[in-house]
Amino acid sequence: MLKVAKFGGSSLADVKQFEKVRSIVEADPARKVIVVSAPGKRFSKDNKITDLLYLCYAHIKYGVDYRPMLESIRERYREIVDGLGINFDLDAAFAEIESALGSDASESYLVSRGEYLCARICAKYLGYEFVDAKDTVFLNYDGSIDTDRTYEAIKLAYSKSSGRIVVPGFFGSLDDGEICLMSRGGSDITGAIFAAALDADIYENWTDVPGILMADPSIVKDPYPIPKITYDELRELTYMGAKVLHEASVYPVKVAGIPVNIRDTNNPEADGTLIDESFENDDLKDDKFYITGITGKKHYTIIDVKKDNLSLDAISTVMQVLVSRGIKVEQVNSGLDVFSVILENGVNKQSVYSIATEIEKLTGGSVKISEGISMIACVSRRMVFRSGISGLIFGALGENDINIRLISQGARELNILIGVADEDCDRTVQVLYDSFTKRGNN
Repeated sequence: MLKVAKFGGSSLADVKQFEKVRSIVEADPARKVIVVSAPGKRFSKDNKITDLLYLCYAHIKYGVDYRPMLESIRERYREIVDGLGINFDLDAAFAEIESALGSDASESYLVSRGEYLCARICAKYLGYEFVDAKDTVFLNYDGSIDTDRTYEAIKLAYSKSSGRIVVPGFFGSLDDGEICLMSRGGSDITGAIFAAALDADIYENWTDVPGILMADPSIVKDPYPIPKITYDELRELTYMGAKVLHEASVYPVKVAGIPVNIRDTNNPEADGTLIDESFENDDLKDDKFYITGITGKKHYTIIDVKKDNLSLDAISTVMQVLVSRGIKVEQVNSGLDVFSVILENGVNKQSVYSIATEIEKLTGGSVKISEGISMIACVSRRMVFRSGISGLIFGALGENDINIRLISQGARELNILIGVADEDCDRTVQVLYDSFTKRGNN
């Protein structure tokens, strides 16, 4: 069995976290490929190494002495190296960085040294081989992954290794060999790429949370983790604002049919959240809370067009107006005499009223604009098998005097969307979470 395990910055923030990582790796010999981020925050007011490196480059760019900043970064790594008691020549590593900076090195090069050094230290600590992402992950000039070349290089590098490697995440190289960064959170993508290229049995993503949570912990105190979630459910939650894995970080393993396991470095005994295309024996007995997760986003605008016997031509006209103005439509609802479109959150107010005037002229209908709307999504792959969920939602919100401005169910019956006023958004999430979880615990 082969497991690719990615450890985020919080999992590698200091000596104690490194020790936890080694215990996790040694607990399962299948964890043969380790992908690491740069060290993260040790405490709330601390700085991530990556942020310090960006700041260091800003000093260079604007002619400010960068050496004190680089020295503080060196001391962070010094604490880790000394605390782990490993033989690692940190001075030589930083001398190489300073030499490159003297040769007008790029921002991408400097920032990538956070993951690079962390991976080299981690490899030494674990007794694994270091494999440089520069030599195995190749990016196109638009930032996309050159998949064929990358997968071939990963397979070759792994076949030449001892079978136990540590790789830095977050960066790769362009055709000319220049270092190129991925978007923030890119280490997740690196892990997924290595898992897909090596046809791993599972991709473990270790972080500082117990898995994907049923609701935003800034709204709901200590929400339950989600034991299992499909890629489709994950996409729905992410699209509606949930702070979970970015779609790009699961796409390679989704295509390869490899499950993802979100785990907590600080509580490795917990199962975390398993993400897969589907689950065998996924019956209603496992559906304790009826739904998988609840999330929402604020600041949407709804345009209602009312006209007797509303025709498809009129609906088409409305859509053409919005497309011509570059306005993104999030949701469409239609009835016999009313057609509603939900516009992207934060759309310009002046643009909306101009569009409304044009729609009235072209369709001959009356237009109503509702601003400051939040869209709350209740997501579940087994919603189609449960009766009474809409009734539960209506009842719970009605008991708490929350006015529903819109309710809609997706065509695949994977989610129910509820529109409420922005000021009711957080309270709606809390009320729905309480209603579903308390019912599940009865």
